Amino acid sequence: MNRRAVYADFIFDGHETRHHCAVVLEGDRIAWVGSHKDLDSAVKVRVLPPGSWLAPGFIDLQVNGGGDVLFNDEPTPAAIATIAAAHRRFGTTSFLPTLISDTPDKMRAALGAMRRVPGSTGALGLHLEGPHLSPEKPGVHDPAMIRPARWNDAELLSSPGISLVTLAPERVPAGFIKALVSKGIRISLGHSMATYAQTKAAIGEGLTGFTHLFNAMRPLASREPGPIAAALESAETWIGLIVDGAHVAAPMLRLALRGAARPMLVTDAMPPLGGRGKTFTLHGKELAVQGSHCEGSDGTLAGTALDMASAVRNCVQWLDVPLATALGYASTEPARFLGVADRIGRLATGYRADMVAIDPVDVRVLETWVAGTPETPD
Repeated sequence: MNRRAVYADFIFDGHETRHHCAVVLEGDRIAWVGSHKDLDSAVKVRVLPPGSWLAPGFIDLQVNGGGDVLFNDEPTPAAIATIAAAHRRFGTTSFLPTLISDTPDKMRAALGAMRRVPGSTGALGLHLEGPHLSPEKPGVHDPAMIRPARWNDAELLSSPGISLVTLAPERVPAGFIKALVSKGIRISLGHSMATYAQTKAAIGEGLTGFTHLFNAMRPLASREPGPIAAALESAETWIGLIVDGAHVAAPMLRLALRGAARPMLVTDAMPPLGGRGKTFTLHGKELAVQGSHCEGSDGTLAGTALDMASAVRNCVQWLDVPLATALGYASTEPARFLGVADRIGRLATGYRADMVAIDPVDVRVLETWVAGTPETPD
């Protein structure tokens, strides 16, 4: 195979930052990472601009839409491809198409689309956000679609092609989470009024994630610490953070980063990301872009128009997080959470060649590689 290399002044490989190194690509894989001095002289080298960083491609676990497409409206392989292309411009090389609470038929359609979509899109599996959520914390979800889980729901939720299910632990039977986890499904708490005790019990059954921490869940309180305290004291869980300046205040995000849980950046992106429209509808409700977030006419938050590169930049500029650490929140940690850290989320020999080149001053994407194929942003 034709070997080629990419050189950068700084390379974050998923574990550490290296200086003046190169990544050698062979086909869709990484063949070698090391000092540019040790490069084979026969290898053609793409030299990034001075000061540039090269990092693993971003992995976004909560993508409702993009490119003017809402996955709930179009649960098809073509829609997934359109959404992928919209996010790829901003460094996202892998993602979970996310279906907001909907009918069983729509859930099956989304699953069918996921099974038919080519692997080259970067879609790693379906994220079902609902419908087994708390009616007290619906957010933008249609209350008519929210319902408690019954045991016969487990078959659909554990189908091949599903990677992540967001649910409210208090809305599912005892042992339900454990049953899904035994089938390889990751479980995340979200849109929940679970108590601290209920959350700890869910973690005991295998729950490992928290969907958009702080948002649409029981708040932290002095006598009922709820799911937030349970998350922040557990080193075996991952917390999804929306760093858009609207969903969570910066001091609360900084508090979360001081906890034991592992942070992951998510966009919770809606159709306007990478598209032309500034409004869209969900379950008949019109929603609009307001800065980097979306909301309804009543002020209800409804996802974002945030891209992952901006989430990384906001992490650095607002939360005082080192760039390498923020890049890990956007790549290595999501890969670990999903159990795919043996093949993506790092720049290392044998890994898929998913990479993003970054201008570190404004954390702007210079170029993205998906399975070794370069794409330059518009």
